[in-house]
Amino acid sequence: MKDIVYYHNPRCAKSREGLKLLRENGVEPRVVEYLKLPLSPAELRSVLAKLNLSPLDIIRKKETLYREKLSQLTLNEEEWTQVLADNPILMERPIGVKGNKAVVGRPPEELLKLI
Repeated sequence: MKDIVYYHNPRCAKSREGLKLLRENGVEPRVVEYLKLPLSPAELRSVLAKLNLSPLDIIRKKETLYREKLSQLTLNEEEWTQVLADNPILMERPIGVKGNKAVVGRPPEELLKLI
């Protein structure tokens, strides 16, 4: 069942937990390591629409890059989307997408909403 796209960072414990949880429930998602294959602005807009969230909602605000260089900026949604495209490390993870629905896997059990 590869109808779930799983945006994954293998160095992240929660992302590994989410992938394990999906597999334990019989789902083998199409795994996208987004640090190696960053999402384009258009792909990000699509995922954000499915999440029903804004770019700022999925930015990891504890990341050093955000805290030191970006937190004081006032940008519009398109500009924040470009920031995410240019700096994929800032994207919250994991994110699962199935059809027109997406969830942020925090906690990992949120991913079960896709199956």
